[in-house]
This record gives sequence, structure tokens and C-alpha cells, in this order.
Amino acid sequence: MKTISISAIQAMEILDSRGNPTIRVFVKLSDGTSSVASVPSGASTGENEAIELRDGDKNRYAGRGVLQAVSNVNEKLGPALIGMDVYQQSSIDRAMIELDGTPNKSTLGANAILGISMAVARAAALAANIPLYQYLGGAGAKRLTVPCMNILNGGEHADNNVDIQEFMVVPLGAPTFREGLRYVAETFHVLKKILKDRGLATSVGDEGGFAPNLNSNEDALEIIIQAIEKAGYNPGEDIAIALDSAANSFAIDMKGLYDLKWSGTGKMQSGDLIALAEEWVSKYPIILWEDPLAEGDWGGFKQFTERLGKKIEVVGDDIFVTNTQYIHRGIEENTANSALIKLNQIGTVSETIEAVRMCRDAGWRYFISHRSGETEDSFLADFAVAMDGGHLKTGSACRSERIAKYNRLLEIEQELGETALYYWQ
Repeated sequence: MKTISISAIQAMEILDSRGNPTIRVFVKLSDGTSSVASVPSGASTGENEAIELRDGDKNRYAGRGVLQAVSNVNEKLGPALIGMDVYQQSSIDRAMIELDGTPNKSTLGANAILGISMAVARAAALAANIPLYQYLGGAGAKRLTVPCMNILNGGEHADNNVDIQEFMVVPLGAPTFREGLRYVAETFHVLKKILKDRGLATSVGDEGGFAPNLNSNEDALEIIIQAIEKAGYNPGEDIAIALDSAANSFAIDMKGLYDLKWSGTGKMQSGDLIALAEEWVSKYPIILWEDPLAEGDWGGFKQFTERLGKKIEVVGDDIFVTNTQYIHRGIEENTANSALIKLNQIGTVSETIEAVRMCRDAGWRYFISHRSGETEDSFLADFAVAMDGGHLKTGSACRSERIAKYNRLLEIEQELGETALYYWQ
């Protein structure tokens, strides 16, 4: 492949879906190709995530500005990469990591580094005149993801009395991505009507799911089952349920003590949560459970997986933070059987791909994910298809920053035509 070099890199401050600043990066190549990428931001974050650099100036965006990260792109990272071959993604990412010099990218900022990494990958795909999903995943990238649609929010993503952060519907029985998206979008709209008829709020949380006050956490499951059935689908056959507890948000000590205040049971140990999960899995068509325990509760996570790992996908998010160091430990200790994959948790495209590769080599699944603070950038959709993970969460059937990813997946499915694949396992 002909060498095409990076000729310019510039960044600017933009706003994410929560109205907070984030970074947009522009890359230009020696052949005239140009690309742009925007970086997401999380609210429910793991302690060991790569550092998102913020200015700290309380007189500007309450300290959340990213002008220093922008400056780092324009004055430090960008100049160091000029002249590098755009097709050498790993070398470019490694050069930025070495320039930063810290294990968590705290000097120059993971947001600054990731913005360049994403924009470089997109520029390379454009220069090669192939779709981004094929550039990152090869000519065989043709599997569309099953959309795990967030339809009800709680925890850190909503201002309500529901402890569990995400309740998702999963159209595992659909024949195509297009039909799967229809299944869950219809369920979303039926749920809205059910909530309205019950006099409950139909406002939405950060990721577009409804955020009503309910009688209990389990009431959320019951009302979702009702919505699936009223939409004309069979729970567990056409549409299943996935959960993200984001247990850090109700952990007392991060090591095994919890307070699900809306469960009615008061303070709970890891074993109590596991018993509750076993009860729910036996009653409801739950096929995936993310972060059922806190990031420091490695023993509890292992017990959860021992008890439920043969029945459902047990996903580690805050405990692994898309970092091969922690994923490797999880594999060695049988802590889970899947890892959540977020580009901005680790901070470069190539490191994210390496995390996926580690999961795949171990026989684990991997669950590609957006962040609660998103942008209209659809990079994640192409990345999910490239990684062949089979399932993706990118929010609900509302909010344009979420819909942008779904619409890009519809475009990819149409591009692939009859060669497109769609299946859960």
C-alpha cells in the first residue's frame, strides 16, 4: 500500500450530549484526505480508567473545559506525528503513549490522545477508499451487532429511585439488524405509553431510556416484560433482557458491602446480591448482566460467575476498564466471561483492539459500548462491526447522538447486502 503521511492535526473544543466540553480532532493527509473524530465522555467511570484531562477552571464550564487537552493536541501530540504513515495505527498510537509517559495518559489526556487515534483511523480508511469497518476489521467484517437498547435508566444515569443503571432489551430472535432495531424501538414506544397510562414520568436519562420512579427495582423488570408482550413479541424468544447494575454506584466499600436502598432489604453483602440475581435470572429472560458487583469486589465477581456464568453473559466494565492488565487477571481468576469495551476507557484504537483480541483468544465475549456523554460521531458503529463482537450498547431509540450509531449500522447493513450476518452467539 502506498505510503500516505499525516500532514496536519488540529483540535477544538465542542460539547457532548450532556452539554459538557469534549474534543474534536481534525486530521489531514499528504494526499489531501481529511477526517474528523469526536471523543465521548463517561459519567459512571472506573477508578482505573485512562484520565480524561479537564482544565479545572471553575470560571469556565464549572471546571470541565478541555482547552488544555486541545492545546496538547495542537502543540505537542500533533507536531510529533507529522510525517508518520497514516496506515501505521499501532505505531502512531504508541508514539502518543510514549510522549505522554504515564500508564493512564494523565499528562496529555486520554481524550486528546483518543481524538487523534480515531481521526487517524478514519483518515486511513478514507485514503484507502474502504469503509472504516473493513479497514479496522478486514475484508471479512460483515457481522452486524445485536442492539442492546437501553429503555429504562436508573443509578448514575437518572434522577429517580431505581438503583440499577440500565435495563436493556435485546432482539436476539430477529432475522436481521434492521428488524432487530425495529423490535426494540417498538418496545421502547410501547413502554412509553405504559408509563404514561400509569401516570409515571416519561422523561429520559442520559442515554435516552425512560427514568420514572418505580415501586422497586424488580418493578422495572415487570414493566419491561409487559412492554415486550404488548409490542407483540415473546419475552426470551424474540426479545430478552440485559442489565447493567453499575454496582459501584451503590457499593459502600467497593469490596463487598452494598446498599440497594430501593430493594427494601437494606445493606447487603455480595452473597445477597448474587442470590437476588439468581432469583431474577430464574424469573425473567435475562441473558447478560454487566457490573453486578463493584470493581474492587473481585471475589464476589468470581462467585457470581461461578453461579450464573453458564446461564448468562457476565460482563466486567469498571473492574476491567478495557485494560489488558485487568482483563488478563479476570481471565486467570475466572472473574467474568465477558468484558465491556469502551474506546475512551483505555484511550487509543489499537489498545482497544488488543483488549478485544485478548478476550477472543480466551474464549470470552466482549460487549462494545458507548458512553453516557456522547457525540454525533458514528465511529463506534463501524468499530463494533469491525470487532465482530455480536452485540453493542449505544443507548435508546431517542437522542440523536444515540440514533447516529444505529443509523450508521443500518447503512452498513445495506452496504453489505446479502452478505450481512446477524446473530447473538
